[in-house]
Amino acid sequence: MAGNGARRGRELGLPWPGTPGAHNAITDVAGVEVGTLTLISGDGPLVPGHGPVRTGVTAILPRGRTGAAVACAAGFYSLNGNGEMTGVAWVEESGELQTPITITNTHSCGVTRDATIRWLVTRAIGTGQAWGLPVAAETYDGELNDINGFHVTAEHTVAALDGARGGPVALGSVGGGTGMICYDFKGGNGSASRVVTIARARYTLGVFLQANFGAREQLTILGVPVGRHITRDKLRNKDQGSIIVLVATDAPLLAHQLKRVARRVPMGLARTGTVGNNGSGDIFLAFSTANAAAFAAQGAGARSMDGLPNRSLDPLFNATVEAVEEAVIDAMLVNRTMVGRDGNRSIALPHDEVLALMRQWGRI
Repeated sequence: MAGNGARRGRELGLPWPGTPGAHNAITDVAGVEVGTLTLISGDGPLVPGHGPVRTGVTAILPRGRTGAAVACAAGFYSLNGNGEMTGVAWVEESGELQTPITITNTHSCGVTRDATIRWLVTRAIGTGQAWGLPVAAETYDGELNDINGFHVTAEHTVAALDGARGGPVALGSVGGGTGMICYDFKGGNGSASRVVTIARARYTLGVFLQANFGAREQLTILGVPVGRHITRDKLRNKDQGSIIVLVATDAPLLAHQLKRVARRVPMGLARTGTVGNNGSGDIFLAFSTANAAAFAAQGAGARSMDGLPNRSLDPLFNATVEAVEEAVIDAMLVNRTMVGRDGNRSIALPHDEVLALMRQWGRI
């Protein structure tokens, strides 16, 4: 079950490949914590600055609160850059992720970025150095939310960071995913994980994503063109929006290998139907929680780090593709119809029609 009690694809009988972790979420990677702050208020016509409000912020702590000052090896990849993820110039340069990650709506991205620094300073956590370049990402929720009302504040961001926990992850219309739309169905937060074995060692890979992309006709589930058969009640009626994907693993990977993992995310997205249109910000970050002692070590001397050879990466590539595909579909399946600004209505992906199509095509 999703953290909000809704049924995910596996509970509905969808035969996703691969072996998930205990929660089928990014938090199956030991140490990773997720927090959300959701803002829903008001109905009716848009009054900028007043609402209706359908937004929020999601916070991801790669090593949890206790390890927040310890960097992770990381790699970044952008399939289409019509979006924002701050801090990635330094990730590219250093091969390190040195801060928590926040995801919110487009016009609140800077607020959550600055608030992350405030959190690190006021909670006496720090970044291990005198400065920090937080990673903050966004997707657009303006069809449902008063996006120019700037309702997400620094205090909301701090609350999401303070509330980050391991265990089950709330999916769908929560946190930064609250006002998002995916394939012209109600979208939002999705997560999934896979457990793989490499040379008799078990590793976990998990993804978390904020899904806000795709045209209805593109939606594909397990090879079935679902979007072509459920054509009513469109809101966007075009392909626009973005998706942010974070990939975490406890496998000991180096920065260039994590960039290779991030570059496999589009293959999972493609299985759901998207082609990465001009108007979409498709931006991905992968990090490893391994080698904590090496990253925490002080001084300029040499240090030892574990690593997997490149020829061992295929199971992790496959896990990335599978988990991304499942997480996108679950972000819609766990959702409910939402009415936002000006009465704009984004419908939930109907379970009965999806399952009927799956049976018709022999998938279940």
